[in-house]
Amino acid sequence: MIFKTTNLILRPWKVEDAEYLYNLAKNPNIGPIAGWPPHESVEDSLNIIKTVFSKKETYAIVLDDIPIGCVGLLFHPDCNHYWGDNSAELGYWIGEEYWGREYVVEASKVLIKRAFDDLNVNQIYATYRCENTQSKRVLEKLNFKYFDNLTNVDYLGIEFSEIVMILKK
Repeated sequence: MIFKTTNLILRPWKVEDAEYLYNLAKNPNIGPIAGWPPHESVEDSLNIIKTVFSKKETYAIVLDDIPIGCVGLLFHPDCNHYWGDNSAELGYWIGEEYWGREYVVEASKVLIKRAFDDLNVNQIYATYRCENTQSKRVLEKLNFKYFDNLTNVDYLGIEFSEIVMILKK
């Protein structure tokens, strides 16, 4: 499925996107704050496209025919937490050079509408690390409300706290 917004196209990831993904995801300011390690090679990015980004309702955020980030709705068992039946988890990230331009908000609105109108979802959860104020701001702009605090361990074995936000239909 492909969605068009005022500025963006949301489309499935393609194997041809691996180099674009690598150039964005190798940045250490992107992955670790979202809970994943920076990509180490184009092959690493290709593997992510073939596995993680091939899941249903996961889309490349495309600007001028170039992937600049990712947005997706995750469902059990593919999400980080089980949120209950008729629930989804919203996940997103965008290349650092595109921060502050509202692209993640614009892309997320499309998937929120799809979740509530077409996918029988009654509530959408999203989490962010406490220090990730940019992600917090995205969720506030999308009208998510505070739900809970969680303590987890990341890919390096480091304990961190995250905030859970919720948006109800």
